[in-house]
Formats: sequence, structure tokens, C-alpha cells
Amino acid sequence: MKSRAIQYYGPQNIKYEEVIIKPPQAGEVVVKVEAALTCGTDVKTYRRGHPLLIKNIPSGFGHEFAGIVDRVGKDVKNFKPGDRVVAANSAPCSKCFYCERGEYNLCENLDLLNGAYAEYITVPARIVEKNMLILPDGLSFDKAAFCEPLANVVHGVERTGIKAGQSVGIIGIGPIGLMFARLAKLKGARVIAAGRNPLKLEMAREFAQADEIINLNKYPNPEMIFRDFSEEGRGLDVAVECVGLPEIWEQVFSLVRPGGTVHFFGGCKSGSAVTLDTTKMHYGDIKIMSVFHHTPEYFRKALDYIASGEVEVEKLITGVLGLKDIEYAMQRHIEGKAIKFLIKP
Repeated sequence: MKSRAIQYYGPQNIKYEEVIIKPPQAGEVVVKVEAALTCGTDVKTYRRGHPLLIKNIPSGFGHEFAGIVDRVGKDVKNFKPGDRVVAANSAPCSKCFYCERGEYNLCENLDLLNGAYAEYITVPARIVEKNMLILPDGLSFDKAAFCEPLANVVHGVERTGIKAGQSVGIIGIGPIGLMFARLAKLKGARVIAAGRNPLKLEMAREFAQADEIINLNKYPNPEMIFRDFSEEGRGLDVAVECVGLPEIWEQVFSLVRPGGTVHFFGGCKSGSAVTLDTTKMHYGDIKIMSVFHHTPEYFRKALDYIASGEVEVEKLITGVLGLKDIEYAMQRHIEGKAIKFLIKP
């Protein structure tokens, strides 16, 4: 069986070509991709590679998708051809040091999946078993494809422990920051979203429904404006960095009040280092945290959020493109002219 697909050969080197889809092995499922999404991680991978996602070249590319089961391998019990499904891009082994402690996102043997930018994708047995879900009736493939990125955010919000009435600042309002702001709002927090891109600032209002929106082009030093929006001007209860730049990590640390929480959610480039005020950290009783990836629990919660309509993910779609347009999509992201493209193979 043949499929048209995008193949990744290295930084800024992707090709649209024909690939062979082998018959599914035991436990595997072949899915006909009905909707895929571009992602900031894919953009980073396109620009400079990725040590975790891309281990062998050439490789499939893209990891957010939903579709229809086309074929199933031996011993697949919960899925059949014709089922409408969404699959995560990983699944834990449940046996390693971290899995035995319930820290499934840190699994030493995460089974990672790439290849969503294609007509068909083969889902590995472990993901089929632990992290592939049947779509509720009436839920579109376009919306369901958002489950993987939203699962990361659900994980981040739950671990942060955001509560009603807290002031929560979101710095960096790409799709992840926008979803973080939306979920914080659903938790009952007072959300202050900050960014520079006009398209994303508008989405902070329309999609995230943030209480305050700060255009950082107007405030080179945002500390005082954030304090103005916090209770009694003391600083934020929670500050969340969704950019992934060391200099922004350092700035965000200054935004919280004593007793507050700083969540470094944006991943920085390997080898990055930051300098933080240890006096403020210690005597200010500041909680510092960072959350990576998702787990099967949060993937399921993400699907629930989308199916309920509480998170209107479709608002984040900048436009609809075909497989041949992936390189164009990457460039639009680099230029800051897109939030997410919906890819229709």
C-alpha cells in the first residue's frame, strides 16, 4: 500500500513523496489521516532538528492528527476498520523507574510517533493500547486533532494547581499559551495574557477570553503593568512562561508575589542557563516548577474538554492547507503569520 507523505530529511529539508505503508503488525493500526495540525514543535524541528522526536532520517513528520481506522493488525481488540479515532504521539511503557512512580510523562521508553503529515499513518501497538481513543459522535476530526497539544496544557494547568480567584499571567500566546490561558480562565482565575503578535493578541481576547491583554510592544519592561493588574499591586499569584527563551524565564520570575508560583512551561534550547534571584526565591517562598509532555490521563481529559465545547479549539485554525503546502506553512509560522494550520491530506 502506498501513501503520499511529507518526509523529514534534516533541518529545512522536507520532501513530499510516496512512501510504502506496510501491513500492520500485531497490535498496530493503520489510520487514514482526515485532519492534521501544524505545531510549534514541528516548526522548531523544521528549523533545527529535534533530539527526541526525530531519531532516524528520513522520518515521518507531524504528530497531531485524527482519522479513520483503515486496517488493524493481529490482536487488536478495541478498534476496527471504520472507527473514528484520535491518537497521541506517545505512550509510556508502564514498567520503568518513572512509570512505576506514576510519572508517565518521564517514561524512559516513550514510544514516540511522527508521520501525521501523510495520507496514512501506522500507529504503534503501545499507543493503540494506551493512548488512542474513539471519537464521540458528532465531534469533527478537525477539532479532535487538537487533543495532543491540549493534553500538554491540561497537564500543565492541573499540576500548577490554578484556583478560582487567582491572578494568572500568561507570557507568550502562541497556541500553547492561548490554550493555557483558556484553561486557567475555566478554572476561575483572573487571566492576564501578554504577547506581541497582533493575530495572537486578538485570539487572547476571542478564544482565551482573557481578562486583560498586554501588548508587550508597548511595554518593554512588563513588570509594573502586571503588578497593576494583580491584587493590591503585589504581583501575580501564578506566572506562566510559554515562550521558551532564557531571558523571558528570568523576566517572568520577577512578576510573581511572595508565595506565588512560577511555571516555566516553554522549553528552552538545549544548553540554556538562567540566573534567578535566590534571595527572592528563598525569602519570598516562591514555588518554581516546569511540566513536560502529557500522559494518557491528560490526553483523555483533553478530549473531554474539546467534546464538551468548553475549549473552542477550532478558533485557533489560521487556514486549511494540503500536504504539498507544509513547507509554506512552516514559513508562515516562522514569519509569525499563523497560529495553527489545519492540514487535509
